[in-house]
Amino acid sequence: MSAEKCLAKGSAAPGPVPKGYIRVYSMRFCPFAQRARLVLKAKGIKHEIINVHLADKPEWYLKKNPFGIVPTLETPAGEVIYESPITCEYLDEVYPEKQLLPSSPFAKAQQRMMLEYFSKMIGYFYRIPSGRKNGQDVSGLEAELKEKLSKLNEDLVNKKTKFFGGDSITMIDYMMWPWFERLEVFELQHCLDGTPELKMWTERMLEDPAVKATIHSIDAHKAFFKSYVEGKPDYDYGL
Repeated sequence: MSAEKCLAKGSAAPGPVPKGYIRVYSMRFCPFAQRARLVLKAKGIKHEIINVHLADKPEWYLKKNPFGIVPTLETPAGEVIYESPITCEYLDEVYPEKQLLPSSPFAKAQQRMMLEYFSKMIGYFYRIPSGRKNGQDVSGLEAELKEKLSKLNEDLVNKKTKFFGGDSITMIDYMMWPWFERLEVFELQHCLDGTPELKMWTERMLEDPAVKATIHSIDAHKAFFKSYVEGKPDYDYGL
């Protein structure tokens, strides 16, 4: 069974993972957890979703993952894997149908280098809105983010491909997508000005079935982000 509403401290632990399925412990608005859900959907893996209250974590969840983060994968054998890039690589290896990582070691290394580059950008998506809310001058941070986004645009220009791994979506596209989905929520969509190839990439991503299956409306994202910034995150918003 999938649990849409998040389970909090004091809740009963879910039963064993059904045979033939994999379970993902998630939070509906978490971009890191969305990565795993994107890969599960893209690869057509049978799965169930259990959402966790990240501000009031269940005791049983902390036994599975002492860090209390999402996503966490659990197999019918009781094996547990966590951290978003690792969970996604695990899924690609264990379920070889429709490989998302390239088979070439060089191409795989390129994607990992790009993921490392993008991972260093993620902080900007939170520091800028937070600084803006606190009345700080964030123009310097915005300029830095624009420069980094322009390099992603340049990568697409040089490759002459529709996506970052070629002319079809691969793992690196899914690893970056959740933050682009939230650009309007962070009031950072103007940072794509001057990056036409990157803008076209976002439009193509919006047509992907896995993206469509995991996306939230801008209004839902904004409502959750507002509750998060106010210190009272509404993990079950809209349910």
